[in-house]
Amino acid sequence: MEELGYLTAKEIQVKSMSRILGGQDIIAISPEGSGKTTTYVLSVLTNMKFTIADAPKVLILAPDQDRIQAIVDQFYFISKNKELSIIGLRTGGSMEQEIEKLVAGVEIVVATPNRARAVYLKLGLNLNLIHTLIIDDAEDIIKNGMITPVKELAKSCKKCQHLIFSTVEHEKLHQMVDDFMVQPALIEVEVLAEQQLEVHDLFLYRVPNFTTKINLLNHLMRDTEVFDKVVVFVNSRLTAQKLSKSLHHRDKEEILVLNPLFFDDIGIDDCNLFKERPASRILIVANEGTDHLDLTSIPFIFHFELPENKETFLQRIIKTDQEEHFAFTFSTDLELPEVKRIEQIIGQKMQLMELPTDLAIYNAKKEIRSGTMTPSEKDETRGGAFHKKKESNSKTYNYGGGVKAKMTMKKKKG
Repeated sequence: MEELGYLTAKEIQVKSMSRILGGQDIIAISPEGSGKTTTYVLSVLTNMKFTIADAPKVLILAPDQDRIQAIVDQFYFISKNKELSIIGLRTGGSMEQEIEKLVAGVEIVVATPNRARAVYLKLGLNLNLIHTLIIDDAEDIIKNGMITPVKELAKSCKKCQHLIFSTVEHEKLHQMVDDFMVQPALIEVEVLAEQQLEVHDLFLYRVPNFTTKINLLNHLMRDTEVFDKVVVFVNSRLTAQKLSKSLHHRDKEEILVLNPLFFDDIGIDDCNLFKERPASRILIVANEGTDHLDLTSIPFIFHFELPENKETFLQRIIKTDQEEHFAFTFSTDLELPEVKRIEQIIGQKMQLMELPTDLAIYNAKKEIRSGTMTPSEKDETRGGAFHKKKESNSKTYNYGGGVKAKMTMKKKKG
């Protein structure tokens, strides 16, 4: 390791290596570039017997072909052993040659969950001797819709150590791993940029799905005293048009769409017109095809959806003058990795906000409408990431009194 330039261990390695080598199941949460891959590569190499393999001992699941190749390369790079008993399975194509190599004897297998499951069902992947199952970039595996094959493979591996590596911890992660992990240690590492960027006040709402985002935005916009001029960013013009139809409004000019998709939608083609109209309170803007927008004199920015380009987000939250803005971000579990990347860049975390206790949480299996269930009953529909709060910690407002006072005060100063 010293020859390769690794002079000191990274925080994730310090916190997890002893637990891994001790045989404990772990869930390691840390950002990109924090040393997660090196951590498990070292642990696997340390435990290897370097004998002729009659069946795989280690199965590593990764989200795509590029990640598979990067993992295999890291094993060769650290071990300096060109004859290392490892194979990276392709994500598609014929399985014949791969099965032949597996039958001949390979100790470490790296594959996507879908490919590993397909080869296993062809009786080409023997899981009986697996002693370590590693899930790398778990957040991307979940995003790619591979939860079910992960569960099936884990159950087929029978008794083994499970090592889960992800940039985020959320409900869907626990849905995937909780059934097969045995009292795992949760290890969390935050690696933020040393230099903090000067940004506006940032607030984060974590919600389970798109429909709940709509419910939350409607809930917040009921406070007309505070939210008198608001810009809401979405990714497409179609979403902008649909969102405008889903928001409650008192008159037809209260909610406008910038450059509407359809000619009969109520909208404008110039942000300055929105600023000048007292009756217009909410402007919905699509990131799609929108150049830099002049947000001066608009105190509230809502990122209903995260833009695909991080630079677009950063342009809106970095301070360029003395004017204050309040930037709110709505994030589902699948969007949370992007939020973490942004926090890493700006060198600070967004302020996590409590969801209002009377917010209608949409459930695809059992639709919850406002007024049909009590707040405590709604809490239990939110899943693992939304635990029922203690009575002493429960809140009946959507942002703290101090935050509201701060927003009102800054608006008056402006």
